[in-house]
Formats: sequence, structure tokens, C-alpha cells
Amino acid sequence: MKIKSLVAVLLLGLGVTACSTVKKVVYRIDVPQGNYLEQDKVSQLQVGMNKEQVQYLLGTPLLKDMFADNRWDYVFIKREGHNDPIQHTLLVYFDAKGIVTDIKLDKPLEPVAK
Repeated sequence: MKIKSLVAVLLLGLGVTACSTVKKVVYRIDVPQGNYLEQDKVSQLQVGMNKEQVQYLLGTPLLKDMFADNRWDYVFIKREGHNDPIQHTLLVYFDAKGIVTDIKLDKPLEPVAK
């Protein structure tokens, strides 16, 4: 009787620890955060647009620096399952009149699968 109990406890212990050591057994959902950036929308962004046009095209920026009203930050982070997160940052610079003067994208966006 003692051996059966010992084997049962040992199997239970191995079963519990096996789940925590195998990384990809547990399902993880995809988590998109921030402003979803699409290549076709970013391609339409041009120098000379005003703030309303940019907001209509890309939406409200994730970050607006209260001390520098001339820059909007669009940040998008995508975490897919167990893969490393992918972050894209789009910076839109404005002049004093609210007209786009510069656009900087940190790295190219992936094409949208259709």
C-alpha cells in the first residue's frame, strides 16, 4: 500500500512540474496593443497634411507629449503566442501651424494578408 501511495505522489508531482517546464504547451493568445498601423494607411501619410487629416487617417495618437505639441507618437506592439513582441513606432512631426513636416517609421510594417 505504501508503494502505491509513493508512486501516485511521484506521478502527480512529475505531472504538475511537466506542465511548467514545457513552454509551448500552454496556449497564449495574440495581444495587439496601441495604435494598429497598416502599411496602406502609413503610405497615404504625407508631408503637408494637417493634424485633422492625420487623425482621420491613423486615429488618435497613443502618446501626445504635453511639453512638445509638435510630435505625435503612434506605437503598436503585437505579441503573438510565445514569440517575442514586435513593436512599431511611427513619429509624426508638425510645425507651429499644425502641418506635417516629417514622418519617421522605425522599421517597415508587414504587408496585410488578404
